[in-house]
Amino acid sequence: MTEGQIHNWFDKQKENLSDELLTKLRKTDPYVFEHMMIELMTRMGYKGADGEAFVTQKSNDGGIDGILNQDALGLRKIYVQVKRYAEDNTVGRQTISQFHGDLDLQGAGSGVFITTSSFTRSAEEAGKKFNIRLIDGEALTKLMIEYKVGVQVQHTFELLEIDNDFFDKRDN
Repeated sequence: MTEGQIHNWFDKQKENLSDELLTKLRKTDPYVFEHMMIELMTRMGYKGADGEAFVTQKSNDGGIDGILNQDALGLRKIYVQVKRYAEDNTVGRQTISQFHGDLDLQGAGSGVFITTSSFTRSAEEAGKKFNIRLIDGEALTKLMIEYKVGVQVQHTFELLEIDNDFFDKRDN
């Protein structure tokens, strides 16, 4: 098996894992899903070294599902909205505009919107205009795999090669 074939095999395994992960996320309890997304953002480093991260209450949360304080005093905050949707239930412009309004009420200039589905083109345009980072299901699973949230290492393989520097030192 060539190195290229090995890379292709690993890419296929990652793609399959991503599909399985997305299916599982779509079946997860919505409140549990909110906690998972705050965990993901924490592992990505958005909480900050001395900050805190929390999920807001289940109802009457003002359209904000989670808050990450990036510093100990909570002066730099990231507001998060998450939607655990089926694949065919896309997030539209109105939903992003509503989140923008919720952010405005918090005095926030930006936010993160995460979904297990996808965004319409007009939602993507609104996200750019309102400084809201949109993360769809495909990007979400890639981030979860990269930061090892909801996944674990099954096997580790090492591909070894000759260390020519080791031999060159001995020849001198």
